[in-house]
Amino acid sequence: MRVLTGIQPSGDLHIGNYFGSIKQMVDAQKTSNTFAFIANYHAMSSGNGGERLAQLTMQTATDFLSLGIDPNKSTFWVQSDVKEVLELYWVLSAFTPMGLLERAHSYKDKTAKGISANHSLFSYPVLMAADILLYSPDIVPVGKDQIQHVEIARDIAIKFNNEYGDILKLPEFKVEENVATVPGTDGQKMSKSYGNCVNIFGEEKKQLKTIKKIVTEQVALEEPKEYEGCNVYNMAKLFLEEDALLDLQKRYKAGGEGHGHFKLYLADVMWEYFREYREKREHYMNNQNEVREILQNGASKASEIAQPMMEKIRSATGIRY
Repeated sequence: MRVLTGIQPSGDLHIGNYFGSIKQMVDAQKTSNTFAFIANYHAMSSGNGGERLAQLTMQTATDFLSLGIDPNKSTFWVQSDVKEVLELYWVLSAFTPMGLLERAHSYKDKTAKGISANHSLFSYPVLMAADILLYSPDIVPVGKDQIQHVEIARDIAIKFNNEYGDILKLPEFKVEENVATVPGTDGQKMSKSYGNCVNIFGEEKKQLKTIKKIVTEQVALEEPKEYEGCNVYNMAKLFLEEDALLDLQKRYKAGGEGHGHFKLYLADVMWEYFREYREKREHYMNNQNEVREILQNGASKASEIAQPMMEKIRSATGIRY
């Protein structure tokens, strides 16, 4: 089974990114033929300058490799290194009704937040359809807010196939219902836009400073504490095995410790959990040419799928004569 996912290069990764999507991608490598690309064309719609986008692309590649994306198990590449995706994007544009794009939630949401309306933002779902349909995946894992994009890809593929035959495979979306919703420092869902993130990589003192800002109830030191609903506990439980979690619950019930103690414990647990990943990241940061080679090899593997597909499409549409 082929599974495809795209990753926008958007800066520092936080633990919400890890438990919300990255861990699922890493686990999927064990049982699926995983295709994962860094969506740098898509990131251009957010207005990143050239130097910044290049930096973010390499940072994202480095971070994902450090967190467990295995180039021996997955096909991992940068979107722009397989040029067929833009050719297919244009072909699919001819099968995309304007009304379909006007109904896209992402365009409405982003312009409502003040992002300038432009063609790349408006036609984002067509490029996403090309990303998907070029590689004929069986499954596209998405969050609930991305279901519509897979449905749009299917609608476009159906219109194309009605004209030229069953060339494009209709993908299925998969929503991970059991994915953890990671609380931020304020108790809301962790998000860069909320400014409530705990980053995965960075200095230990800076991470501890962020954890100390987690919002908690004011309870006297000697009093028992409620662990259910506690932002510190709900973050900690993501990292703990059952026995360690039960021990933490007992500490909450016993009293004699304040939330500050539990924050220090969380900081220690998190720092240890990501120790191996930090060591891998240091290796990749010191060997960026190795990262580039992995991405180039991934692009070559992706091209082995993309080029024959585009040959079929060129022949069917008359582009090849």
